[in-house]
Amino acid sequence: MTVFVSSLARDWRANLRQPSQIINPLAFFLLVVSLFPLGVGPEPLVLARIAPGVVWVLALLAALLSVEGLYRQDYDDGSLEQLVIGARPLYFAVLGKATSQWLVTGAPLTLLAPIAGFMLYLPTEQVGWLMLSLALGTPTITLLAGIGAALTVGVNRGGTLLALIILPLFVPVLIFGTAVTETLLLGASREFPLLILCALLAASITLAPFAIAAALKIGVEQ
Repeated sequence: MTVFVSSLARDWRANLRQPSQIINPLAFFLLVVSLFPLGVGPEPLVLARIAPGVVWVLALLAALLSVEGLYRQDYDDGSLEQLVIGARPLYFAVLGKATSQWLVTGAPLTLLAPIAGFMLYLPTEQVGWLMLSLALGTPTITLLAGIGAALTVGVNRGGTLLALIILPLFVPVLIFGTAVTETLLLGASREFPLLILCALLAASITLAPFAIAAALKIGVEQ
């Protein structure tokens, strides 16, 4: 746990020194949400129907926008090699970095969900469930995105490759994250998609750091 806390604190301080890493994904999220009423039309029923899908897709894209540099700076200055060699176990160091990344991207996106819901005429009683689905799904997104970031850490201009790797991994989270709010709008049960999101989160916390650690070791050795 000492490795986890030190990794979390180090990345948290690094993110605070680069506020653009926090502001850019959030600004992108709100800006694109504000464009949907202009492009689709101001009809409240239409916007409310598409609101869960819109919010979730933009959350995925905002996470993709912020994760490309997750390990790149450490790779460039050599600290990633020290992390891979010195952190024992590497699992907790990776989990600490992922937690720090979620705190500056996933958590703020979850807190901005009421604003996005208001802009898209989502019924007030559904906003809380949208936030809950994002709170469960965005940590999974961060961990899955970390796999792609680790695999492409040594690739110059690997943004396109990163997207090709991780976007298919996001599909189950997108489907069941959107389903939480959509089933409520349609009057169906919400328990099943919530349980699936919990299962995906548990699986990603358990397995994704091992995959990230293995990918980082390969990247450092190249």
